[in-house]
Amino acid sequence: MMAPQAVHLGFDLHVLAEGPDVSAVKAVSSAPVGDYTDLETLRAFARGKDVVTFDHEHVPNEHLQTLIDEGVNVQPRPSALVHAQDKLVMRRAIEALGLPNPRWAAVASVAELVAFGDEAGWPVVLKTPRGGYDGKGVRIVEDHVAAQACADWFDAGRFDALLAEEKVDFSRELSAMVARTPGGEARAWPVVHTIQVDGVCDEVIAPAAELDPAVEEAAREAALTIAREFGVTGAMAAELFETPGHGAGFVINELAMRPHNTGHWSMDGCVTGQFEQHLRAVLDLPLGDTRPLGGRTVMKNYLGGANEDLYSMYQAALAAEPRAKIHAYGKSVRPGRKIGHINVVAEPGESVASVRERANRVAALIRDGQ
Repeated sequence: MMAPQAVHLGFDLHVLAEGPDVSAVKAVSSAPVGDYTDLETLRAFARGKDVVTFDHEHVPNEHLQTLIDEGVNVQPRPSALVHAQDKLVMRRAIEALGLPNPRWAAVASVAELVAFGDEAGWPVVLKTPRGGYDGKGVRIVEDHVAAQACADWFDAGRFDALLAEEKVDFSRELSAMVARTPGGEARAWPVVHTIQVDGVCDEVIAPAAELDPAVEEAAREAALTIAREFGVTGAMAAELFETPGHGAGFVINELAMRPHNTGHWSMDGCVTGQFEQHLRAVLDLPLGDTRPLGGRTVMKNYLGGANEDLYSMYQAALAAEPRAKIHAYGKSVRPGRKIGHINVVAEPGESVASVRERANRVAALIRDGQ
């Protein structure tokens, strides 16, 4: 999804692909296949590039620092990226900034998990500090008995400690996305309402409806503060829990330092979408306007379902909703796998419920084949 924006701006985008069937291979002219955890592969790929950036946070930080020491322009820098790679590092840093955190602790044993649950209140959320996404690496621990069943995570020895958090009583999930250049220019998109199903982002309503203006401003400023203080470059999403009547009205859940699912709506709903903005940011170019183009936009993900031939339903889907923008990822269809999304921008005066219904209708046609 970044490739068309690179073409529009006249840039050559190269991708280090994990395999020849990776979706991005179809979208760029150069996509060597290699292991992003291997330093020599990274060196070879980075040679001659103006900037190296990311679509996930799993490249080893020590390799990135080596590239920087050897003169490669890596954006964002590993000193910033580590806050999206390691949730314990993130929690400590957010606490140091005085921004809204849930109650949390680093726990190294079942006994420490139990002690935290007794203090913070059950249930608690247990997370692996690295490697989790879309609900992976997360367990809801209801009580002492459930805590004992988590012994396998501690016994595996993968981490010195796991992250335990209070289970936040929230009204809905929000996302505050910003972008920042190495020179320090930063812009924020409107705060959006995200709807999760089984730990996976299902819908985004942008901007979030009926959000207290004070909470929206505080959330936006929190994201901008994180970007500035952590030295973030490129796009960054701060995923939030809305907590009306408590503290700042939200707490920070997780961070992502890259274009993010909760920003896909901006591709069709904003003057400058997140993919163009990320390219501008990492190249230290002036950032684009982030104002919405019209009313609210609804982004609806579609996951793998009954229909394996997605394009067989394009005739019906596009006829059903001419205003829908379909973004297919070129992935093979597997149940539960994100394979595309739909953006629909509201017509003047149209209700949120109506826009959601239109986006969901198109997604269902493509996913289910009927």
